[in-house]
Amino acid sequence: MVVSGVPRIYLLEPARTCSLANKVDIELSVKGQLWKPARRDFFPIFSGSHPLLYNQSKVTVNPSWSESAAATAPVPQQKTPTSPAQSRRQKVLVTGGGGYLGFSLGSTLAKSGASVILLDLRRPQWEVPPGTQFIQADVRDEGALFRAFEGVDCVFHVASYGMSGTEKLQKEQIESINVGGTKLVINVCVRRRVQRLVYTSTVNVAFGGKRIEEGDEDSVPYFPLDKHMDHYSRTKAIADQLTLLANGTPLPGGGSLRTCVLRPPGIYGPEEQRHLPRVASHIRRRLFMFRFGDRKTRMNWVHVHNLVQAHLLAAEALTASKGYVASGQAYYINDGESVNVFEWMAPLFEKLGYSQPWIQVPTSWVYLTATVMEYLHLALRPVCNIPPLLTRSEVHSVAVTHTFRIAKARAQLGYAPDKFSFADAVEHYVRSTARQPRGPTARTLLRLLLGLLLLLGLISLGLHFLQPLQAAVQRL
Repeated sequence: MVVSGVPRIYLLEPARTCSLANKVDIELSVKGQLWKPARRDFFPIFSGSHPLLYNQSKVTVNPSWSESAAATAPVPQQKTPTSPAQSRRQKVLVTGGGGYLGFSLGSTLAKSGASVILLDLRRPQWEVPPGTQFIQADVRDEGALFRAFEGVDCVFHVASYGMSGTEKLQKEQIESINVGGTKLVINVCVRRRVQRLVYTSTVNVAFGGKRIEEGDEDSVPYFPLDKHMDHYSRTKAIADQLTLLANGTPLPGGGSLRTCVLRPPGIYGPEEQRHLPRVASHIRRRLFMFRFGDRKTRMNWVHVHNLVQAHLLAAEALTASKGYVASGQAYYINDGESVNVFEWMAPLFEKLGYSQPWIQVPTSWVYLTATVMEYLHLALRPVCNIPPLLTRSEVHSVAVTHTFRIAKARAQLGYAPDKFSFADAVEHYVRSTARQPRGPTARTLLRLLLGLLLLLGLISLGLHFLQPLQAAVQRL
């Protein structure tokens, strides 16, 4: 359904699958609002060198990607032969271009010959490569987006907020960026006649703590929005739907916006800034002496090089030369293999000189502790910042199997993930960080003792005040 040339936002029923092939049926089946946004104005009708620059032999990008401009123009014009040098360089924009994935993607695009704009509030910590422009701007600033999107052929919307740690608890910030920012990106794409939009989503649109084994795009539904335990997953699911429903939106002067979404799990690779450093910090502080969950629990990861490859292929699959095969489609993207997170992290413990977790604790205890720590963080935030060791959603990610097939991406995009080792990323991390003192010290042992006492206290508090929650968790 289209209103004034742009799509309306819908919340899909829990029973609906992620496939939007029968869009009309889905739109007519909506039975009401499942989630109350933190702010109503986010949900109206639309108005040095980087380490990734290696091993790119399998990723080929045509600098003059899209034929869609000629294919969708109101008055087709006969083409005249031109040499590659005469072809116009494609102009692409990457939101979140100051982050790890966004910068990696932009660097690869620049190397391929495209004219690249990196847009982010935060400047990249790496040297911006030749042929790349950095614009410091907020995805919630419509005016800044409108200026930046001028002449852009394809937008990669990578920017997001609230993936892990204390960020996951900042609801208004998460919502304003993930929902409000995506709404504005789509709006400006339409106003600026951008023909292609690739959105970086997450497997969490489907995973909410219930077991998923070898799920795919057609068989696994969106997790009910009102059942998500963290606002990041909820808002990413909304943005995922926004992007897919925007597919086919008419553009001023002719043509239409082609969109698709990619759903990766956790990302790793050289100089990754989020997962590996955080876990390494906990290991050095002796906070990861315990493990939880079944040893058979499995999950997926994706190397940054493979995820960049998927973005390039998805953008190309939105062109006329590829039959718009990715138009309106969602794709799970990972390395093509599943792992147990504690076994997968073994090289990190080894390289840091610490033994692997040897204390097995019940998942229900860890979940209760995470719940109490979340509330404690929120209660004390005006006074001091106490980051939770783990959040509830992170506990579920570790303790509950959730794996996804990539057959659709292989078949439609030609996605062929390379083989990478987490141990290589660990080796790079260890070399690039200052050497930390190892072995027990009096201060370390005291901190450990205090931490264990705090943990026991939190568990006792949780057992006292959260009896209904404990019963629900034990049914996992």
